[in-house]
Amino acid sequence: MIKNSFIILAVCGIGFAACQSAGNPSENNPAAATASIPAPVTTIQWIDSALDKGTITEGEKIEILYRFKNTGQHPLIIKDVRPSCGCTVADKPLEPIAPGAEGSIKAVFDSQNKPGPAHKTITVISNTQPDNYALSFTVIVNKKS
Repeated sequence: MIKNSFIILAVCGIGFAACQSAGNPSENNPAAATASIPAPVTTIQWIDSALDKGTITEGEKIEILYRFKNTGQHPLIIKDVRPSCGCTVADKPLEPIAPGAEGSIKAVFDSQNKPGPAHKTITVISNTQPDNYALSFTVIVNKKS
């Protein structure tokens, strides 16, 4: 009985120690600690945030370019871009945008099987306040004849 209790206590102790070290990744990996530090907040000015792309024919792909400027004192980091549907694909800048510099977000809209008026949005997540913005574009897609 005492031997079984000792084994149970030993297993519980090892499990507790493993949980404690796994719960604090910065203790074992200094790079993990710095990766979780949020970037300083900066400001952004959208040069293009709502675009009218006119009329296209169904099946065409159009490029949409949203320009912006870092108007803050810290590097601007575009963390994520999220199009509202699968017919639009957007690319974010891979490198931080320096204070005073301009950058852009490029999107491509595929009008295949999308006849009629379309209003699409792209949510941008960044190290600004507020931290998300909604970009938009409209286009009229004429049915392919």
